[in-house]
Amino acid sequence: MTMAAAIEDRTADQDARPEAGRIAGVDIVRDLAAAEGIWRGLEGAQTSFTPYQRFDFLSSWQRQVGTREGLIPFIVIGYDAERRPLLLLPFTLRHAYGARCASFMGGKHSTFNMALFDRDFAASATEADLEALTSAISQRGEADVLALHQQPLRWRDLPNPLALLPHQPAANDCPVLVIEPGAAPPALISNSFRRRLKGKERKLASLPGYRSYVAASEADIARLLDWFFRIKPLRMAEQKLPNVFADPGIEEFVRSACTAELAGGRHAIDIHALECDEEVIAIFAGVADGHRFSMMFNTYTMSANSKYSPGLILMRDIIDHYAGLGYRALDLGIGSDDYKRLFCKDDEPIFDSFIPLNARGRLTAGVMSGVNRTKRLVKHNPALLEMAQKLRNAFG
Repeated sequence: MTMAAAIEDRTADQDARPEAGRIAGVDIVRDLAAAEGIWRGLEGAQTSFTPYQRFDFLSSWQRQVGTREGLIPFIVIGYDAERRPLLLLPFTLRHAYGARCASFMGGKHSTFNMALFDRDFAASATEADLEALTSAISQRGEADVLALHQQPLRWRDLPNPLALLPHQPAANDCPVLVIEPGAAPPALISNSFRRRLKGKERKLASLPGYRSYVAASEADIARLLDWFFRIKPLRMAEQKLPNVFADPGIEEFVRSACTAELAGGRHAIDIHALECDEEVIAIFAGVADGHRFSMMFNTYTMSANSKYSPGLILMRDIIDHYAGLGYRALDLGIGSDDYKRLFCKDDEPIFDSFIPLNARGRLTAGVMSGVNRTKRLVKHNPALLEMAQKLRNAFG
């Protein structure tokens, strides 16, 4: 079946073509398999998207997590007059605040959310283009509001066209390390900090089989994940945090994405590990795209080796690894934990949008916007944040 036929079969519905802008037609696709051909086509060199929007990443998430949560694929594809795909929005539909909300697939496991855009369209998109897109979605009558979280203002060298829609700062910041081309190691991590880490590493380096590497074989990936799913709940319990990795489908999603092979030897999620013959000492896992590494999850040993800061040592190795490959940025995920600020001095500008598609959606968008502003206020006010954390601990 051709890509066009797959989209035009009964799993997809074609909207009447809006007159404004370059978006001449919009399809709503409810089946991952029907969208796969165009989706993968928009992962080529002439497109703009983050690695969190890869088909291999989000299809694993939707099958293992989204379906269990009752989320329905709502994949929006916009075309020009020649039926060339200009963009793909990997949405799901859910009910919230009494309305039907279209949001990005990936939930809290996706640090950045964005459409997959044709590069030329991303570089020159206008408000009229975005108005045509939202109007076409609205006319379908299947969603009341677009609730779009954690979107970057730019990706690589291109603006994010969705920033042309009304938006507000996201509730949380994302610390980022910008890597200048050819940057010397001290420009990334100071010599004094490197010396401190080297001093701690001497203790670990004496352990038999001590090594730092990126997991490549299925056996190594399975072994490291077996260890992670044993240790992470213990670390979260120490911090009086719920074990989010125990939620239905999460472990299956992580294992699937970590073994999904991409071109160039990477996986949909890559695992960096520090270990010796006796035990795994620390892991950091994240997504990479040749330009940026974005960390998703991590943990470190419960043994006495933890006192030598293995997480920080591994983070140093990861930064040096990607700088050596010519990467231009590295982030450690949403939130301003203290260890992140040791490496990432800047913040990635990210925004949220709550776009009503009808009268019911206007009320819901207003409520969602207010809730998000309150969250941001709490996160950026030390006194309020401390109070919120005490309440969470008291009732957790």
